[in-house]
Amino acid sequence: QVQLVESGGGLVQSGGSLRLSCAATGLTTGLTLSSYHMSWYRQAPGKERELVATSKTGGAANYLDSVKDRATISRDNAKNTVYLQMNKMKPEDTAVYYCNAKYWLGPGNYWGQGTQVTVSS
Repeated sequence: QVQLVESGGGLVQSGGSLRLSCAATGLTTGLTLSSYHMSWYRQAPGKERELVATSKTGGAANYLDSVKDRATISRDNAKNTVYLQMNKMKPEDTAVYYCNAKYWLGPGNYWGQGTQVTVSS
């Protein structure tokens, strides 16, 4: 079973930075993270989950408009790890952040347990 474990969340001051990490284990034998589209989502209390950033297997990256100039998604396929670097953080960024992996040729779709990010004003 694919397991995703997020880390790097915590409390940060407005204007500060965080780097979130997502480590994947239990991938199909012979595969690495290079076979999965990787995404970061977030969900604030009382709000629906929203897509923050996606890193596709082909190399394309997409971002939520509100973080486009402040966030960078990257991956290390050899380590089966994906990262989200966020700068100039705002209180509106406060949420639980979730890692997602989607196998590019099948129905596999996996979620991490989430990591809390709190930005103080």
